[in-house]
Amino acid sequence: MRIYVQGRDEKGIGRIGFVDVDAGDPTRVLRVSPDPVLDVGVPGAFDDNGVFQTCVLALPDGTLAMYYVGFEICHQIRYRLLTGLAISHDGGETFQRLRATPILERSPHELHIRGGPFVMAEGGVYRMWYVAGSEWETLEGKAMPVYDLHYLESADGVIWPEAGSRVFEMNRDVEHGFGRPYVVKKHDGYQMFYSVRKKQPLGYRMGYAESPDGRHWTRLDEQMGLDVSASGWDNETVEYAAVVNAGDKTFCFYNGNDFGVTGFGVAELIK
Repeated sequence: MRIYVQGRDEKGIGRIGFVDVDAGDPTRVLRVSPDPVLDVGVPGAFDDNGVFQTCVLALPDGTLAMYYVGFEICHQIRYRLLTGLAISHDGGETFQRLRATPILERSPHELHIRGGPFVMAEGGVYRMWYVAGSEWETLEGKAMPVYDLHYLESADGVIWPEAGSRVFEMNRDVEHGFGRPYVVKKHDGYQMFYSVRKKQPLGYRMGYAESPDGRHWTRLDEQMGLDVSASGWDNETVEYAAVVNAGDKTFCFYNGNDFGVTGFGVAELIK
């Protein structure tokens, strides 16, 4: 299995690479990309201060489409997150931007954040679940973004509407953000694995939802079954689940403390 990851340099700027692991034993690393497959954008672009991958999709022509998020440092707000698209013609060894501007640009209804996309091609359309937000609030003396999950459709995977429909409501008393969704299609509906950014304790936990059609979702967070550890690299936060099947096993790759500062981990579904 090839897992696309973001590696940060000494300044905290992220670039995208990959880690190949044994599908039968994903703790066994086979290869790590020596160079970024996608570097930061040109100065002044929406992705000039970091890029991070959220979804790679195989296209009918044999190429791979990477939907990624550009990190832009701002002055009046801390940062802005918008979505870009890059294409690989060599099996995922390298990616080239489709264009230097976002495919999800700022809009009147989604002003600061239009990122974290997960895209699925189905029924002749491209379906996207992503995070969007236009607000900030102060938590523990720090300005934090407010963002929730939205849904969009596109005919070509490149041109998308200016705003999507909200997936489900957030509990603003205890939550201020929903992190990148990861959607799995099952024979009887859809599963969504996402991250819930809590106000107390401040940080991410895992969320889980189910849907019959990918549009109408029921939150079932208590069924996720994966929380912080008692100690170690993921004892404060867990987030950004990616759930994949390998043979008769199901694995959940995820990040831990400080958005995965020390790497990523894997959990196996106990059936």
